[in-house]
Amino acid sequence: MSLSGLIVDTCGWIALVDAKINLDIALKPIVGQPELLVTDSVLNELKKIDEERKGLLLGLLISRSRVVSSNYSHTDDGLLRLSGETGFPVLTVDRDLKRRLVSSGCSYVEVTAGRTLRLVA
Repeated sequence: MSLSGLIVDTCGWIALVDAKINLDIALKPIVGQPELLVTDSVLNELKKIDEERKGLLLGLLISRSRVVSSNYSHTDDGLLRLSGETGFPVLTVDRDLKRRLVSSGCSYVEVTAGRTLRLVA
C-alpha cells in the first residue's frame, strides 16, 4: 500500500523519536515515502515540549513536512478534519484520537512495542 501523505500528531512523533525509529526505513514498507503534514498546533506543542526536553528532532520534522494551518481550538479536532479531508493516516499513539479516527472512517499509523510502525486502516 502506498499513500501520498502522513499526518503527524505530537505523541506519535515523540513515540517515533523515543523508539529511535528511522522514519524513512520504517515508513517505506507500510506507506511508501509520503509527504509529511504537520498542523501548526502540533508544531507549537512540539516546540513547547522541546524547550524542556531536547532531542525531538524538530529540525528534521520541519524540513520534511508541510505545515498546515488548523483553525480548531483542540489539536485532535484539526487532525481528524485533516485526515478526513485528505484520506491520509495520522501518526499517533493517542488512544482517544485513534478511536475517533476509526469511528470516522479514517486510518492511523502507530508505534508498536516492537519499535516498528503499523498502519491501522
